[in-house]
Amino acid sequence: MPIAITPPAITPKDLSVPRTSYPPTQNVEALNIKRKIICFSDFDGTIFMQDTGHILFDAHGCGSARREILDEQIKTGERSFREVSEEMWGSLNVPFEDGFEVMEKTLEIDPDFQQFHKFCIENEIPFNVISAGLKPILRKVLDAFLGEEESSHIEIVANDANITEDGSNWAPIWRHDTDLGHDKALSITEYRDQAKLASDDGTIPLIVFIGDGVSDLPAAREADVLFARKGLRLEEYCIENKIAYIGFDTFADIEREVRAIMREDEEKTKGRGVPARFNPRANMWRRVSSKNAVPRLVAATPSKEEKMFLWPNAFSEYKPHTITEAVVA
Repeated sequence: MPIAITPPAITPKDLSVPRTSYPPTQNVEALNIKRKIICFSDFDGTIFMQDTGHILFDAHGCGSARREILDEQIKTGERSFREVSEEMWGSLNVPFEDGFEVMEKTLEIDPDFQQFHKFCIENEIPFNVISAGLKPILRKVLDAFLGEEESSHIEIVANDANITEDGSNWAPIWRHDTDLGHDKALSITEYRDQAKLASDDGTIPLIVFIGDGVSDLPAAREADVLFARKGLRLEEYCIENKIAYIGFDTFADIEREVRAIMREDEEKTKGRGVPARFNPRANMWRRVSSKNAVPRLVAATPSKEEKMFLWPNAFSEYKPHTITEAVVA
């Protein structure tokens, strides 16, 4: 009788495509690139309509008449900016909190700034203040008008200060030991090692600068997009020198334009390569922002061409509706 033989089990062939051990050739996150935008803004005359230093000097220091004489000494070159500034700040004899009271009563914030800043926070747009003023004053003002939590999102680059408790001595701490209190060549050297065109995620950020006076020109020339408050000296200078800019009345105008610029850049570049609105001179800002730092070379005391901090009447006299709104090509 034949022996029954059980046939061997047949293992079905695996027809699935084997998985590669190599990493994927496409970065999913890279398929949805969002252009990084970084805002830099002046303080006096831009975020706030008045000058913080002038309010203090006129109310608790040398007074407006003496300040005008000192202004003229700088204009003529008779004395250095640093020397005159030290006299102005040294003329103050008021405790910090008492001095702040007069600023709080006098200062007017742009009516739409807070909404614009919230827009920046919601869209992860860093907002930085670049000022020739004193950092303790600027921080106190922002804390009071915005609240400490919202104010903490704003980086401030300005001169520091030593202020005695009784207010008998106000002394600026200059960023550099020069006649201007700021050696721009040294600032450039400080950041040379940080040079890097792209931001940390490999994209090239869009640089926005917002200002009102001639003191903002060094920074303004380094921006991809420049906003100049209408009717003031920066806008006039842009028109006279054919510098591209966008005029604004309030920060609501800036928010509207930034939203449009974001849409434009997305349509034209998809966040890749250089921004749709690209200024090669803005690379200085990009290099610094890539290291999560803020440029110092325009942050401290102004040069002779940068006089907005001391001379708002001469360089930023408001002339409503006398200059046609335009973007100069």
